[in-house]
Amino acid sequence: MSGRGFDGPDRYGRDVLAQDPHRAARPASAKVAAELGLVVEDVETGWVGAIVRVEKAGGMLVAVLEDRRGRTRGFRLGPGFLIDGRPVVLVAAGPAPARGGPGRRTASGSVAVAGARARVARESRIWVEGRHDAELIAKVWGEDLAVEGVVVEMLDGIDHLAERARRFGPSAGEARLGVLVDHLVEGSKEWRIAERVRAECEPGSILILGHPYVDIWQAVRPQRLGLAAWPKVARGTDWKLGLLAQLGWPARDQADVADAWRRLLAEVNHLSHLEPALTGRVEELIDFTTAVG
Repeated sequence: MSGRGFDGPDRYGRDVLAQDPHRAARPASAKVAAELGLVVEDVETGWVGAIVRVEKAGGMLVAVLEDRRGRTRGFRLGPGFLIDGRPVVLVAAGPAPARGGPGRRTASGSVAVAGARARVARESRIWVEGRHDAELIAKVWGEDLAVEGVVVEMLDGIDHLAERARRFGPSAGEARLGVLVDHLVEGSKEWRIAERVRAECEPGSILILGHPYVDIWQAVRPQRLGLAAWPKVARGTDWKLGLLAQLGWPARDQADVADAWRRLLAEVNHLSHLEPALTGRVEELIDFTTAVG
């Protein structure tokens, strides 16, 4: 048959299969760079997580997503992802924008201030127990602290806190004091010292916060070293040397500890590489020391 009716033109018009009505209704997927810290959802599995790294696997690029429980899983870059319910195509991030360029983010996840210079230091300070604490905070929050003008200083141990605080003389105005303490759990020596110092200082002048870890090393997520959890160290054993022995790393002296710390610190490039029990406390201390009045 010709397709025409007996009395005139084809009543059905053009081929009804020539255009898929469903295709036009599908929203277009925007291309989004797979930047560290970006939270996405895999459509097929429903897995939601932050991108902690992009790596090559089996000849393809894979985004490793870490969920809020610290579990990780890799997904091939491309279509099949959602951001806030919108379909996106994940693509490899291009070269890093120039320092201070628009949209660049710091290691802490905050938006970098274009063209910002380090601010003249405030009177307020953040104190940490040791060198490793200071180096870790500088690597992740260093840009933010420079812009805010907050200096991080070492205590060389919590035992010196009361004496140092009396000499510093914190005030609730522009000379606030924030303190980050290792192993700050109720009933511990650290907890008792913190309570005594709080009682001696002017209300609103000092904020002492801590994390539950024996050492700041444990605040680095063990997955950064391919571990499910940090090994346990027997009581009475030097924690760091005992940890290195458990890992099978050189564990003879402090030189081995220093080498291991450099190796561990090199694995930390973003806020998501640290445990929330630390990151939340550091953010609170920065907020406290930059507030006035």
